[in-house]
Amino acid sequence: MNTEERIKKQKQLIETMGQHYEKEGMQPVAGRTLALLMVMDKEEFTFDEIVEELQISKSSASVALKLLQVKNIVEYKTHPGDRKRYFRIKRQEPFLLIDDFKQKLTRDKQILEEIIELKADPNSENSQFMKNLISIMEFFLDHFEKLKEEFLKKD
Repeated sequence: MNTEERIKKQKQLIETMGQHYEKEGMQPVAGRTLALLMVMDKEEFTFDEIVEELQISKSSASVALKLLQVKNIVEYKTHPGDRKRYFRIKRQEPFLLIDDFKQKLTRDKQILEEIIELKADPNSENSQFMKNLISIMEFFLDHFEKLKEEFLKKD
């Protein structure tokens, strides 16, 4: 595959990923911005490069980048002698992401348990469905640490 074909496929993937993130509740421009930073060979983009690559307004880019920074997904750095900010995917310990997911799963499980506790009929179809979800969540939560240990052993 030549460079031109690869870049075309990368841009198509950015659109696909943007749609995926949008379905997960992210703003469309934020999803496409995140995808751009993930997919393209270039690992850092200036604000103006993001605007140009995605063909978006400066205000849309600004809002998207602020959202991604607040969510701790994107960061920027500066280079000595250059006032521009260079945006990139935030480098962080991979297990921090897993631990965040674990915390979210734990919170969701607690909420479902509280819902069932407040139901007049704890054996209703909805309650049974939520109990099944809780069981699945407990399975994942019970195995997180074991999987983490196994992964660390392989290195």
